[in-house]
Amino acid sequence: MVNGDCVARFARVRDEFERNFAERGEVGASVCVTVDGEPVVDLWGGVADRGTGRSWERDTVSVVFSTTKGVTALCAHILASRGQLNLAAPVSAYWPEFGTSGKENITVGMVLSHRGGLPAISGPLPADAFFDWAAMVAALEAERPVWEPGTRHGYHAFTFGWLVGELVRRVSGRSLGEFVRTEIAEPLGLDLWLGLPEEIEPRVAPVGYADPQPGDEPSKLSVVAATEPDSLSARLLFNTGGYLAGYDTRAAHAAEIGAVGAITNARALAGMYAVLARGGAPLVDGAALARMATTVSAGQDATAFANSRFTYGFVPSVDNRAEPAGLRDSMILSADAFGHPGLGGGVGFASPANRMSFGYTMNAMGSGTLLNPRGQSLVDAVYLSLGYTACDAEVWRR
Repeated sequence: MVNGDCVARFARVRDEFERNFAERGEVGASVCVTVDGEPVVDLWGGVADRGTGRSWERDTVSVVFSTTKGVTALCAHILASRGQLNLAAPVSAYWPEFGTSGKENITVGMVLSHRGGLPAISGPLPADAFFDWAAMVAALEAERPVWEPGTRHGYHAFTFGWLVGELVRRVSGRSLGEFVRTEIAEPLGLDLWLGLPEEIEPRVAPVGYADPQPGDEPSKLSVVAATEPDSLSARLLFNTGGYLAGYDTRAAHAAEIGAVGAITNARALAGMYAVLARGGAPLVDGAALARMATTVSAGQDATAFANSRFTYGFVPSVDNRAEPAGLRDSMILSADAFGHPGLGGGVGFASPANRMSFGYTMNAMGSGTLLNPRGQSLVDAVYLSLGYTACDAEVWRR
C-alpha cells in the first residue's frame, strides 16, 4: 500500500504513515521531508479515487485547501524582496480602488497577517463567484471592514487569496497563477498549480471526508456557522457561491483561488519550503525570511474563535490542546518553523533551524482546520528523528 523511499534515520515517519492507513482512516496520501534540500522521506500510498479504486501514484495531486495560503504569501514576499512591495504601505498604494469604505489605512502587512477586518463578503455571492477573479476583487473593493483594521486578527479563510493575490497581480502585471507558475513552480521543478491545466486533470485525487475517528469534534466556527445563519461565521463558510460543494469540479480546478485552490502533492510542498529552510535564496532575501517566521498576530481569533497565531502570511506552532472542546485545533512544530495547514489536515512548512522542510497531502479530510492525529503523528515522527525529545507547551523542544 505504501510506496516510495525513506532513509533509515526517518523510519519512524514511514511507520506512522503506514499506521495512518491501518488505524487512523487514511485513504490516499503523500508525505515528503527534505533535509538540506535532499529528500529523506518521499512516500505515497492508498487510493486516489474512492469511486473508481484508482491508486495514489507518485505523481498524484489533489486540492490542498488553505495550504495554498503559504504559496500565495510567498509570492508577496518575493515581490517584497525585490523592493516592489512594501508591507508597511497601504494596500491602496498598489490597488487604488481598494481604498474606500474604511479600508484606506489597511496595510499590506495587515492583509498578510489576517488583521484587515475583511474575513467575509457581506452581500450574497452569486453561483460560482469564486471562479470569477474580477467579481471577487470588486466585491472586496466595496466591502467595509467588520473591525477596525489592525486592532484584531481573524482568519480570512477565503478572502486572503484575492486580497494578497490582487496585490501580486497589480505589482507584477501577472495573474497570481501565472506568477506561481513562472516564479516558483517552473524554476523549482514543482508539480504545483494554481489554475490547473486540463491535461493534468486525470492525475487529480478527488477529496472527501474521512470516516469519523475517535476524538473528532466539530470546531466552534462550524457549529456557530451552522446554527446562526446571520453570523459572521456563516458568511465566512457559506457565502462562497457554492464553492464548498464544488471544489473538485473542473471549473474550480481551472480557477485561480489564492486562499484554497492550489493543486499539488507533498513532494512539491516540501520542495517549495526546502528553499525557505535553507535561507530563502533565490526566491527571497533574509529580511523576508525573518518576516515569514515572526509572529505578528496571536490570541483569540475574531472569526475562528480558537487561539490562533500568524506571521506575515504563515502559521507558526499553535498548541490549543488544553482548550475546551471545539477550540483545540493545534499544529505543534519547533519554535523556528512556519508554514500553512489546510482544511482536513494537510500541511507544508519549513524549519530553518534544521534546514528541514515537510509536506503532507491527503484526500480524506479529518476534523479541524489545523492538524489532526494523522498529520501531527508524521510531524512528531520527523522531530523525533531529528533528535527532539519533548513535545511540551507550544512547541517541540530538544
